[in-house]
Amino acid sequence: MREAMEVIKEYRLCIPGEPMAKARPRFTGKFVYTPAKTVNYEVLIKELFIGKYGSVMIDGYINANIVAYFFIPKSASKKKRDEMIKGVLLPTKKPDLDNIAKIILDSLNKIAFVDDSYVTRLSVEKYYSENPRVEVFISEMN
Repeated sequence: MREAMEVIKEYRLCIPGEPMAKARPRFTGKFVYTPAKTVNYEVLIKELFIGKYGSVMIDGYINANIVAYFFIPKSASKKKRDEMIKGVLLPTKKPDLDNIAKIILDSLNKIAFVDDSYVTRLSVEKYYSENPRVEVFISEMN
């Protein structure tokens, strides 16, 4: 039987812009590198978190909730646009949920928490919005 866990502290972060995924490493001859777009997005996440909270380094159980809001396509009809805003129509486009979570959690590794292996609960959702962004909620649990 699972016992209820209590939230000790919660951290909230809003990352502006279209959600991004963790890109796979690239290989050129003998060298392996991470694409610049991925590196830049990870740096943005780190700077936003440190600017708001500093380095927190949670070393206990973590509950992470990630909500990605995608821009509504300009080609969407008025009816579809309304359905997208109401959450009736949801994005089924890339990036995949797991890759969104990967870039967020990897970016916060060694800043918000000791290691992302401490994340014991994870939820990731995708919606449409006129204000594309990713909202991250990290709860330190007892």
